[in-house]
Amino acid sequence: MQPVVKAPALDPQVDYRSLVVVLLSPLAFALVFASWTIFAVLGVELKRVLHFGEVQFAVLLAMPMFTGALAALPMALLARRVGGRRVMIGCLLLVCPFLWAIAHSDAYLEFLLAGAGLGLGAGSLAAGLVYVALLCPRRHAGLALGLYGAGMLGAGLTYFLLPLVSQAYGWPMAPKLFLLPVLLVALLLWVFAEDAPSVVRLEALDELAEPGGGEVPRRWLPPPAVCRLALYYSFFYGAFVALALWLPGYLAAQYALSLKVAALWALAFTLPAGIGQIVGGALADRRDFRDLRWWVSACVMVCLFLLSYPDFTMQIHGVHGDIALRFSMPLGGFTTLLALMGLAMGIGKGSLMCLLYRDHGDDMARSGGLALALGGLFATVLPLMFVFGNEWIGIRTAGFMFLYAALAVCMLLMLWDGARTRSRSRSPSPSHEG
Repeated sequence: MQPVVKAPALDPQVDYRSLVVVLLSPLAFALVFASWTIFAVLGVELKRVLHFGEVQFAVLLAMPMFTGALAALPMALLARRVGGRRVMIGCLLLVCPFLWAIAHSDAYLEFLLAGAGLGLGAGSLAAGLVYVALLCPRRHAGLALGLYGAGMLGAGLTYFLLPLVSQAYGWPMAPKLFLLPVLLVALLLWVFAEDAPSVVRLEALDELAEPGGGEVPRRWLPPPAVCRLALYYSFFYGAFVALALWLPGYLAAQYALSLKVAALWALAFTLPAGIGQIVGGALADRRDFRDLRWWVSACVMVCLFLLSYPDFTMQIHGVHGDIALRFSMPLGGFTTLLALMGLAMGIGKGSLMCLLYRDHGDDMARSGGLALALGGLFATVLPLMFVFGNEWIGIRTAGFMFLYAALAVCMLLMLWDGARTRSRSRSPSPSHEG
């Protein structure tokens, strides 16, 4: 028996509020995520100019994700108390001085601190998730949440614009490129968007203040079902974020491409992922796509298996002489696999977020905030694992191997969870006697 989602009572202005939120919140998400991915493109050039190593580059990529993971859950809970619109605006404004600081930094530590400040913008992502969940039409919640999550397409904005701006005006101008759009979206949210109905926030606060010692663990600790769904979501979210940051540099090194061309090829991963998130949310509105995660995970696993193969040469001693076999993944094949994997990841994120809303929408702040926090922590680890494979193991594709192993663990947890659920459903009821 799944919990019933508490939806606010509709009034004549709900449709207007919903439309404004569905349109403006993804823009805010896209700009925050585009700010995160600045170092995906700019960091490659900074690494050359400032002469720092691969590990330092990985830490620079991971820093916004780390602070973002720490900020996600507290900002989601704060959004439930004071309103998602206020928290989103505050986080958008908070990002601006750090964008300005990147343009005027000239030492690695300064870039690292600025990246940590950019990560605080993740509070806007978590607050926006709570905001959209409260105001979106319930029957189209999956589509609304999918559209919001498609804000990750902001990485494509960074891929396309930053190399052009950096080449034309120098890299210090690139971070300033996002200042005006961020301020503009914050202004639009302030002027046109409205807070969620106060009754919803009061109900949430009443639940927190509900007396009874037996309810304390439920108030502060999410139930196990929420943790499991958040864990599954964290793989797709974390893997996407980390790959979106890592792919431009990977493609430039692996296929000897210029940074501008490599960033454009990386769009083959981010664009299908954004589209897939919308499709996954829309599909989850029509039926319970709880089993869809199996098919999505299987598709991602096949893609990761093929992407994990490094270039190799094998010599076979045949009857009539030696036979040499060579394998090298062509750029077209690599990007095709990336596109398929990005689409599958997007569908997985969209459907899982809809499941979180459907099963635990009465406490979306904790469930959604936990999912984003776990995803951010997983994304923080991945750049370091990519460097570990590249520098210490000596295999550039070892990062995909690590993702393959992490997905295998998630699928085993899904299998165990499904088996336990079926066992409970078959267990006899204790209410019958004799």
